[in-house]
Amino acid sequence: MFVAKYFKTGKGEYGEGDRFLGMPVPVLRKIAHSYVALSFDDLARLLASPIHEHRLAALDILVAQYERADESRREKIVAFYLRHTRAMNNWDLVDTAAPYILGEHLKTRSRRMLDHLAASRNLWERRIAIISTLVLIRGGETGDTYRIAKQLLPDEHDLIHKAVGWALRETDKVSRTALVEFLRKNYSALPRTTLRYAIERFPAAQRKRILAGKFN
Repeated sequence: MFVAKYFKTGKGEYGEGDRFLGMPVPVLRKIAHSYVALSFDDLARLLASPIHEHRLAALDILVAQYERADESRREKIVAFYLRHTRAMNNWDLVDTAAPYILGEHLKTRSRRMLDHLAASRNLWERRIAIISTLVLIRGGETGDTYRIAKQLLPDEHDLIHKAVGWALRETDKVSRTALVEFLRKNYSALPRTTLRYAIERFPAAQRKRILAGKFN
């Protein structure tokens, strides 16, 4: 099945053993939003399912619940989310919820949780750490992105290289000068994939110079 290959479910791959129904995401989300009042117990059962779409539906519901909740309920949703990070075992499961639950929550709170996640042995928690900062970037804050990105530069996994590059690329919308300075200072440690993602929107001539390590 194409979707299984796309999410790398083969033996030894990061999504090994994941099972798919083959349901289109728009259809899944429409169904999920009909069950937005599900309890944490029901959501936990979905997140424990071996079926990928069950876990994705649970995260979509959790995002919808967070958007509608008051502050007290949001605290409980975030705590629930963080207790179930091991269920978010593919990149789409991380990207579906991390910015809209954890990222949103941290807009007005300490960001120490990001450093904790970035230091995790769990690949997906490390991805949650950097992807969560996308919401902060949209608010004009890039400091956390640069801090977590630097922490993740030695990471060996391609999915982290891509995620860090994606987040760095988004900081360009706030300040290209700051992004170039970060790339200059950390050039020797930057995975090539991360660097290519980060400068995707730069003019071709500037991309060529930076890839060669020239920043003047």
